[in-house]
Amino acid sequence: MSNEITLPEVQEFIAGFWYHYDQGHFDELAVRIGDDMEYLSRSDSGNCPFEELLAAELHGGAETLAWLTQHRLENPYPLRHHATNVFRTGVDGDITTARFYLYVNQITNNVPFDVSSGVVDVGIRRADHGLVFTSMRVVLDAEDSIPLAEYNAAKTAASPS
Repeated sequence: MSNEITLPEVQEFIAGFWYHYDQGHFDELAVRIGDDMEYLSRSDSGNCPFEELLAAELHGGAETLAWLTQHRLENPYPLRHHATNVFRTGVDGDITTARFYLYVNQITNNVPFDVSSGVVDVGIRRADHGLVFTSMRVVLDAEDSIPLAEYNAAKTAASPS
């Protein structure tokens, strides 16, 4: 019997997680976070002007849930997290890994307003009661966009020879 988690299962699980996060259904989040959870959140540069609001490196389900709860309570409602372009990146034992874009918006002056975007890598495994996250790495976009050729040149120049 295989424990591999299918793409539709991954997509439904991730969508449900972000819905319950946005709505503040913390009891629903608790059952979706494994005890072995590793959580990392930061900006792409690691030093954006609001880094202290989003940066976290957490170990364990209880610590992760506590931080996510506090973080959500400090942010506006409605707030919407959209997971797009979800795809599986691999399977390692009982953990299926996936990657997706995260887009976040809120309402300002009665109009949806862009808050953030980024890339998220997750690990998901089956538990007795359903799927749970084992890891989540959120890297939010904070640097100004530039032509890809410039980005690649800067990245190459910065890497050790």
